[in-house]
Amino acid sequence: MRISPIILSGLGLLACATMPARADQGRFNEPGNILITDQFNNRVIEIDRDKNIVYSFGSNDPSLCNPGPGAIIAPNDVERLAGGLTLIAGTGTSTCPDNRVIVVDRAGNILFQYGQAGVAGSGPNQLNTPVFALQTPHGNFLITDQANNRVILVSPNKQVLFSYGPTSGPGALNNPNSAELLSNGHILIADENNSRVIEINRRGTIVFEYSAGLNIVAFASRLPNGDTLITDSGNSRIVEINPAKQVVFEYFTNLVAGSNPTPQPTRAVRLANTETLIADQFNDRVIIITQGKATVFQYGVTNVVGNGPNQLNAPYSAVEIGDYTGLTPPPGFGPNNQGDDLAD
Repeated sequence: MRISPIILSGLGLLACATMPARADQGRFNEPGNILITDQFNNRVIEIDRDKNIVYSFGSNDPSLCNPGPGAIIAPNDVERLAGGLTLIAGTGTSTCPDNRVIVVDRAGNILFQYGQAGVAGSGPNQLNTPVFALQTPHGNFLITDQANNRVILVSPNKQVLFSYGPTSGPGALNNPNSAELLSNGHILIADENNSRVIEINRRGTIVFEYSAGLNIVAFASRLPNGDTLITDSGNSRIVEINPAKQVVFEYFTNLVAGSNPTPQPTRAVRLANTETLIADQFNDRVIIITQGKATVFQYGVTNVVGNGPNQLNAPYSAVEIGDYTGLTPPPGFGPNNQGDDLAD
């Protein structure tokens, strides 16, 4: 099914008055800024390369438990959409669920929401621990619904267009942690607790699988050269494999002075300049490394939890504004090929 592109700012869905979500110094949404899900500070922040916070959504209060307007609980994923809108997966915790995927404007108003605050379920407009969400070039939302062991494609009017989550057999998922829509119309899934990466087509057929040496896969993306970049969280490792499944790059985040022995990095993305941006979760930092593995940028103090300036609390994801290298581009940031979002 083909869904026409949309402009979310025109939806007005679930719009609500909130406290301003700005810590703005005039550099909001500037290319090169970095969006971070500061998971256990219950916030999303945007920083510039001088480490100023130029945007914030959420409480910055680790003790908060009230998912709803102006708040987000333990977000795992964030993406910047056209018009300065921000897509956030409100994952929640075992004691304080969120279970929403939301799109907010710069002021923090909710323009789109799938899932109900604090409610876990698998029915219409229900999620259970959504850990990842993206907007496809056609304007739909691809959501990784972790505790339901499924990946779903949802239209702007909240219709489920596609669902993948067999309960048995080789395709059964075990705590999936991300799903990227590839340019060929397939879906690349980080199947976390199965410690593998799989690529499926619209029929649910696995056309690619990699698991060698992996331990708890947090994220995977397909790079423009055909390589697959994998966040091998249980091994504290970022690994890149080529189409022949040979390792061509790897980096361990636990080998720096003062590191947590098992920091469990959760998101590594390749930037257009060939550097790699990493959310090093339990080292409480976001870093950028070169192909030579030199650290050229760090936000957060290594293995120090905090919520003040240059401090984070288990950052789960980090992306650079305007750079969708290896990632599914939302409307306005890449080719919008004719046809469906998914392909055989």
